[in-house]
Amino acid sequence: MNRKERHEINIFSNHEIQNLEAISKHEEKLKTIEYHFAKIMEALGLKLDNPSLKETPKRVAKMYINEVFKGLNEKNFPSISFFENVSSYREMILVDNIKVYSYCEHHFVPFFGKAAVAYIPKDRVIGLSKINRIVQFYASKPQIQEKLTVEIGEKLKILLKTDDIAIHIEANHLCVASRGVGDENSYTKTNFFSGKFLKEKEKSRFLNSINKTKLLI
Repeated sequence: MNRKERHEINIFSNHEIQNLEAISKHEEKLKTIEYHFAKIMEALGLKLDNPSLKETPKRVAKMYINEVFKGLNEKNFPSISFFENVSSYREMILVDNIKVYSYCEHHFVPFFGKAAVAYIPKDRVIGLSKINRIVQFYASKPQIQEKLTVEIGEKLKILLKTDDIAIHIEANHLCVASRGVGDENSYTKTNFFSGKFLKEKEKSRFLNSINKTKLLI
């Protein structure tokens, strides 16, 4: 066996080891959440021998890790495709009505609504569906709406290599609707503006475009 073949085997072995370690950590997280959620249910007086509740701790663990909180793992960040701005387009590109479904980090109950994302391109443009995927990735973890809005904006500045970014999120929070004050009619609105969108003209153009979209729906 020559040096090159030994090197390839070592790389393969290291890759396999990393995969096994990742699987082990994943399984450990599932078991930890399953165990503690079962304890919460027991503390509430729920009977885990009930056929309807027996598998609930395991289901909740899988839901947290594999679905609703997958944004906690950066490895789940979506693959992004860019295209050269061959037409030298220098006007606002707006993607509106993007679904947002997240969880409040204060009470671990959902907040949900819509997002609007706009940017003024320089040398590159992004595949339109990728903006939706980025929003959904950052929404998939416990957080507050203000942080979510800023995270999306800052990430797009890096990816698109432009400061000209605007974000608007409007959401209904179940921590307000289903408990406490019990107001199911109120919405929370947050914005992120940078670059040219800090100027009132561009900011107004963005917000007016969102309002026009709402009228058409």
